[in-house]
Amino acid sequence: MKIMYCLLGTFNSGGMERVLANKANYLVRAGNEVVIVTTDQQGRPPFFELDARIEQIDLGINYTANVGRNFLGKFWSYLFKRQQHQKKLKRLLEQLKADITVSMFDHDASFLFKSKDNSKKILEIHFSRYKRLQYGRKGVWKLLDVWLSRRDLKIARSYDRFVVLTQEDRGYWGDLVNIRVIPNAHSFNLDETATLEKSNVVAVGRYDYQKGFDELIAIWSEVHRQHPDWQLSIYGNGPLKEDMKRQIAALGLEDSVRLCDPVKHIEQVYLQSALLLMTSRYEGLPMVLLEAQACGVPMVSYACKCGPKDIISDGENGYLIPEGERELFSQRIDALIRDVSLRKKMGQVAKLRSEGFSEDKVMEKWVELFTELTGVKK
Repeated sequence: MKIMYCLLGTFNSGGMERVLANKANYLVRAGNEVVIVTTDQQGRPPFFELDARIEQIDLGINYTANVGRNFLGKFWSYLFKRQQHQKKLKRLLEQLKADITVSMFDHDASFLFKSKDNSKKILEIHFSRYKRLQYGRKGVWKLLDVWLSRRDLKIARSYDRFVVLTQEDRGYWGDLVNIRVIPNAHSFNLDETATLEKSNVVAVGRYDYQKGFDELIAIWSEVHRQHPDWQLSIYGNGPLKEDMKRQIAALGLEDSVRLCDPVKHIEQVYLQSALLLMTSRYEGLPMVLLEAQACGVPMVSYACKCGPKDIISDGENGYLIPEGERELFSQRIDALIRDVSLRKKMGQVAKLRSEGFSEDKVMEKWVELFTELTGVKK
């Protein structure tokens, strides 16, 4: 089969980019043709390694050039860029003649399904149904988010198949007949497991509103009072980095909290950690939880929409905390720091459960879906 993926870019270090790289590499190794079409790559290399047989095409739309403009400036610029995007993508679809075209729910999602080329159209989402409403924006931006959230449902109905990550999220979309659930796979196939004996705790994600690192830093200030010899390392980058630095300084945590740049081999970080912490306000199916679990690391996470409840069984491979309950979150961290045997017991369960999210098991579901749509044999 020839399979084409459409998204903004592959240069970011996020979970969606990691998932795409893993899937594309798997599919091309299995003998398929894979094309990745981007809009904002701007000559930057992919953050995660892509097989040399994968064709990469950038359309040069550059939606991100709108950042920093006022509402009207963004609106008119977006309309122009969207028109150019639609024209260029239509020509490319006619030229490439793919069997399957997948939108990663980026800017192309609103019009890709309208293309009259012969490829089957799949829409996949890496967040939850109500992610736009969880942005926390105000004024005209909030009204826009409400409108876009309603539009998302109409768009999802228009594709041959709409793929969500969790059963929880499937329920939020209603009675869509085209919906399917396929989780993310973890990225690692490791024989090694974390010892969980080092005084290191890790968090991973983009420094933005979604990931809620302001919550985590506040929680850690209480943990630090009880365990001043333990260290929290937060791997990522993003627009709130300076805000996070100021919060760390205000709480006197400069020697206890480290802000670290993203790394390509994050498994080595997990293997040197005793706990994984996540305070996201919303997710899809968090790669950080899947990856930490694959390394045998117990997890403490807010029970946000969506994903944590599909991965963590409270008290077995980690702890689920109701959103905003900082005191309980710090208490669970404290209990795990004090009891290495409890960490190791949870780590063993985590490692065992990670087998359900292996690459082979997840990709088998994708190949079955492609076969169902095209009739092309595996």
